[in-house]
Amino acid sequence: MPPRRSHKKSRAGCRRCKARKIKCDEVHPRCGNCTKHGVACDFEHPSIVDALSPAAVETPRPPTSASASNCDSPSTSTLPPTPSAASSTPLPLYRNPEPLPLTTTTKSSRMMELKLLHHYTTITCETLAISSPVSERIWRDTVPNLAFTGANFLADALLAVSALHLRSHSPQDQDLVRASHAYMASTLSEYGASLSKGINESNAEALFLTAALIAFQSTASRIFTRDDSSDLKDRSGGYALPLSWFHSFQGVKAVVASSWQWLRHSGIVVPIIESQPALNLDLSGQNANFFGHLLNGVEEEVAIFGEDPTSRRLTRQAYQHAVAVLDWAHKIPHTGAPLVFLATVSRRFVELLESRRPRALAILASYFGLLKCLDSVWWLKGVARREVMGIVSLFDPDDEDWWPRLQWPLRIALYEGEIIPPEVWGADWAAETALLDQASQTGGFVSHIELLSQMFSAMQNMPPNMSSMPDALDVVTYQNAISRSRLIQNSNYSPH
Repeated sequence: MPPRRSHKKSRAGCRRCKARKIKCDEVHPRCGNCTKHGVACDFEHPSIVDALSPAAVETPRPPTSASASNCDSPSTSTLPPTPSAASSTPLPLYRNPEPLPLTTTTKSSRMMELKLLHHYTTITCETLAISSPVSERIWRDTVPNLAFTGANFLADALLAVSALHLRSHSPQDQDLVRASHAYMASTLSEYGASLSKGINESNAEALFLTAALIAFQSTASRIFTRDDSSDLKDRSGGYALPLSWFHSFQGVKAVVASSWQWLRHSGIVVPIIESQPALNLDLSGQNANFFGHLLNGVEEEVAIFGEDPTSRRLTRQAYQHAVAVLDWAHKIPHTGAPLVFLATVSRRFVELLESRRPRALAILASYFGLLKCLDSVWWLKGVARREVMGIVSLFDPDDEDWWPRLQWPLRIALYEGEIIPPEVWGADWAAETALLDQASQTGGFVSHIELLSQMFSAMQNMPPNMSSMPDALDVVTYQNAISRSRLIQNSNYSPH
């Protein structure tokens, strides 16, 4: 009889292998036997040692002669053992792997995310689109599914907006406060990193949707400024303009312009854009419009500030375009048209606001007056009154030039009724449908984006030594593009 081979004994095996009296390979962080059976190993989770007493660990029974005879059958080899009739305790049909230990913090975070996602898909998603069932379905179903494909910044943006919505109902809930800040901070970080790597076909949709949600968040967060910080006041203690609104909505415009080659074919983005009423702007300045008085004296202002010819032209066009958007939105406010103002005004107009030019401030006050019609939307609730009163505080009541031009936004912002009569508003609500049908004949909002994309491409192709680049919403260029587009449609002419 040959001598037995010597072997090294070890007491360093895991507790489960010791209890089962089998050899442990002592591989860390999880031994081979535990890995094979899909169970937790105390090498990896020391906290389960106490639960692995010999009595608590089931030792596999040797196979019976019947099971041994069937071991070669593929149909029976994977079945659980059949309990005998005399067995007092029925055997489980399958063995569950032991759950990994979860800390209280982990469980709390999981429950918060489930709460936010549930609230988003059942309630918040319906508030992101105004009078557009198609957009509501996209925000509810399609956008979360897109986020689950790996767009973490989009997922965080959904949760951040949902947290803000819940905060509007429970403003003192500190867990929601922390969640809204944390998820938006994560969104901005990953969104910025993705933009720095470049927009391409695979991420264009997710970046557009995230930009839109950031814009919603920027608008909604103004509701909580009294709780979070002193953003409603500047360093001098006066009213602070919500310039972040313009920056975030202008960011949406920039993403669209730079990725339209992919977005124009998107079944997600195009319906959202098309849900916006078609722009039908009168940029001629020859017709009497409701807000035309805001342009009175614009030539004198341009001359007084002594700007160079290019700056004077951009300033004049910025005012003209902003007032044209106000006039258009004033006629169809219940469609969500006023929201377009933030994204369509020119970069120059935002600069005039930053300089606090009285004309720009008066135009902005009128814009916030338009938002009174959307006061029922949670992320716009109270905006008209708060912002109009803040802007008015920047003017001297004895200013005979500008104080009269602020009377309409003041009257609208302070109106107490739920429905503003047409004689107070200054336009007939009954004409909204007809105006929308008329505007749709000149092309939807996608047609407007097509023009902007062409202008953006032209700007990108300009020589680097150009002394000044036109604004992406240069009124003259936009007007000429509109005219060419309509000429081609009316004459069925196609350029060579």
